[in-house]
Amino acid sequence: MYLEIVTPEAILFSSEIDSMSVPGVNGEFQMLNNHAPVVSNLREGTIKIHIHNQTNLELDDLSGKLVPDSADDKILTLLINSGTLELNDNKAIILAD
Repeated sequence: MYLEIVTPEAILFSSEIDSMSVPGVNGEFQMLNNHAPVVSNLREGTIKIHIHNQTNLELDDLSGKLVPDSADDKILTLLINSGTLELNDNKAIILAD
């Protein structure tokens, strides 16, 4: 699955991922490859991005907003205040504040 996270300031993340968990307005939910299409509002919380391989990621370019999880280095986390998620055909876009 391909994920892009966009804020008003910059594109924070753009890469292939294995799965992700997001803070939906009705609770946290996870999406895997080939998930049904989804459009959802997001509340304040943490986006967890599960990646198998970090070789193509350059975390220095992310201004410290995306950080590896302390318990598992294959999970990146991002704190958001709110946002919107659209997932269709294995491409997810998150517009985050």
